[in-house]
Amino acid sequence: MDYRSSGVDIEAGYKSVELMKEHVKKTMRPEVLGGLGGFSGAFSLASFKDMEKPTLLSGTDGVGTKLKIAFLMDKHDTVGIDCVAMCVNDVACAGGEPLYFLDYIACGKNVPEKIASIVKGVAAGCEMSGSALIGGETAEMPGFYPEDEYDLAGFSVGICDEKDIITGDELADGDVLIGMASSGVHSNGFSLVRKVFEMSKESLNTYYDELGETLGEALLRPTKIYVKALKSVKDAGVRVRACSHITGGGFYENVPRMLRTGMKAVIKKDSYTIPPIFKLLQKTGSIEEHMMYNTYNMGIGMVLAVRKEDVDATMSAISAAGETPYVIGHIEAGEKGVELC
Repeated sequence: MDYRSSGVDIEAGYKSVELMKEHVKKTMRPEVLGGLGGFSGAFSLASFKDMEKPTLLSGTDGVGTKLKIAFLMDKHDTVGIDCVAMCVNDVACAGGEPLYFLDYIACGKNVPEKIASIVKGVAAGCEMSGSALIGGETAEMPGFYPEDEYDLAGFSVGICDEKDIITGDELADGDVLIGMASSGVHSNGFSLVRKVFEMSKESLNTYYDELGETLGEALLRPTKIYVKALKSVKDAGVRVRACSHITGGGFYENVPRMLRTGMKAVIKKDSYTIPPIFKLLQKTGSIEEHMMYNTYNMGIGMVLAVRKEDVDATMSAISAAGETPYVIGHIEAGEKGVELC
C-alpha cells in the first residue's frame, strides 16, 4: 500500500505547481524575496521605511458557495479573482495598499489542469490589485471533499502609514456618499441564490433577455477589485473619511461599520443603476426589498464618504481608474445606522 492508493497523488501535486508557475510569475513585485516552492514567502518592507508609522493591514476570506456554480459550469478560471477581491477590497477600504497574497485550495482529487486554472484566476486578481502571489497550499483530501469539488480561500497583507488609515472618525454632517458600481452578485448570498434558481447545467445555460447573457454567466461574473480606484482617489489628494466594502449583509450590515457614533448614512435607492440580475433574483424568489438590501450589494460594491468639496475630484479619479461612480447619498447627524429612501 502507498499514498496513491489512499487517494492522494503526489505526482499530481508536483504537476500542479509546475502548471501554475507561469501565472504566479506575472504577479511578482520587486519586494518579493526568493521563488515559488519554499516553506514560506518572503517580502521585504525596506521600500516602506520612509513611512512615519508603517502599519500592516490584513484580510482573509473565501469564495463561499458561489463555487457550486463553478462546479456545475465546469469553469474555474475566475473564482480566484473573487477570492482575491474579497480580501484585498477589505484591506483597501481601510486605506491600505495590498502587498502580497496567499491562497489555500482544498480538493477531493488533484487534477493539475483544474488547479492551475483556479490559480490562474488568483494570479489575475493579484495583478489587478498589485499584489504578489508569494505562496499557497493545495491540499488533496479524498473522502473529505467529493472528487470534483474544492474549496478556495485566501489571505491578503497590505500596508498603510498609520495616519492614513480610514477609520470614520473624521465623518461630519453633510459629507457625501459615493458608491462604486459592482459587477453583479459578487461573492455573497449564493446560498439564497441557489434556493431561488434551479441548480442544473440546463438552468445555468438558459439565456435571459433582461440579462443579455445566460444565468450562469451573470452569476459567475467575478467580484470587482477596487484597489486601483481607491488608490486613484488618494493620489488625487482626496482624504476619504470613511469607506465600506459591501459584502454579505448588504447595505444594512456593512454601511454602519464605516460610521462613527452620532452619524447616520442616508442613501437614495434610485441614485444609481441596479444590475438586472438582482431584479430577476428578487422577482423569481419573491424576496422582499429589505431582505435584498440586507443580503446583496444591489449594484454598489464600495461606498466612500468625502467632503462636499472633494466630490468632483473623487468622481473623476474613480472614473479614471475604470470604475463607475455614483453620488448615492450623504451623512447626517443622528443615530448610527443607514436609512434607505
